[in-house]
Amino acid sequence: MPSFFIFCSGADADLLDQCSAGERNKYAGIGATVFFTALMAFFAASYALFTVFDSYWIASAFGLVWGLLIFNLDRYIVSTLKKSDKKINEIWQATPRILLAIIIAVVISKPLELKIFEKEIDRVLLEQKNELTLANQEQVGLLFAAEESAFAKAIQDLKNEIATKEAQVEQLYTTYITEAEGTSGTNKLGKGPVYKEKREKHDVALAELQALKTTNTEKIATLELQLADLQTREAEQLAADQPIIDNFDGLMARIAALNELPFITSFFIFLLFLAVETSPIIAKLLAPRGEYDFKLAEREDLIKSWVTQQKQQRTILAQTDRDLNNRVYADITDEQELYNYKKKIARELLQEQADAFYKKQKGVLG
Repeated sequence: MPSFFIFCSGADADLLDQCSAGERNKYAGIGATVFFTALMAFFAASYALFTVFDSYWIASAFGLVWGLLIFNLDRYIVSTLKKSDKKINEIWQATPRILLAIIIAVVISKPLELKIFEKEIDRVLLEQKNELTLANQEQVGLLFAAEESAFAKAIQDLKNEIATKEAQVEQLYTTYITEAEGTSGTNKLGKGPVYKEKREKHDVALAELQALKTTNTEKIATLELQLADLQTREAEQLAADQPIIDNFDGLMARIAALNELPFITSFFIFLLFLAVETSPIIAKLLAPRGEYDFKLAEREDLIKSWVTQQKQQRTILAQTDRDLNNRVYADITDEQELYNYKKKIARELLQEQADAFYKKQKGVLG
């Protein structure tokens, strides 16, 4: 296990084998911090993605990729953070990782906050769903209100027409009855001509009332069927909208509900994850410069010196070779034998060029 944690720290295992046990334990601790930070990132990302995809396999796969990404990033940064005599240099090297840690802490803390405050979030979501249900009922009601009001008014008008006719018939009935009793009209007791006239008016009105009831009852029945159909469509619309409201519990909805809870608790959880995310780099920054760091610096200085020496030797070799070539060519410049040889070669080259030109021109002229 210590060897695995040393691997996680990104340190040179061969070089650490030459150091003391305390130095190896220090880097094993740094590697363990890197490993458990990646493990925490894996769990957090898996839960966050499970709330999105609702699948253990997909969430675990993406969570594993995220955990390996964080592990590789932390291991690379910790292994490349060189200890220095000046802490400001180390802090400057670690600044990009600290900024990234803040972003990652926000990303991985939110899913676990959602799990920790799940009951409180469910309560907030229930209130929001109830508000959405009432608002949806009001909106759908407004869509159908005009038609429902028109049907209700038409039905009421028909009923009022019947009631008006009934009142008229009742009035005619009272009129001819009181005429017969002699308490109104001619004030003569008995069923005389006036009584008969008033009775006929009542009978005509009564017949009209019966016909009106028959006609209006049919119209009212038709309008009530249309109103019932409209109310059925309204209920169907509400039933179709309700599943959308019931499913209002996705990731963004839960984060919005979480933001309605007290800020201070959520903020401290964020600080906790920020501490976890920055722990590898903080551990490396706080670790004193030890035997491994000195040996690593010595090895790098040796390699740097060797590379510099090789570069200087190549430069001197090239300069020496250039000087020697200049001296050799300067010495042979005045040799007569070399002059005669090059003169001979030049003459032969010119003759061959002249012959070739002659042959080409002759071919052109035919």
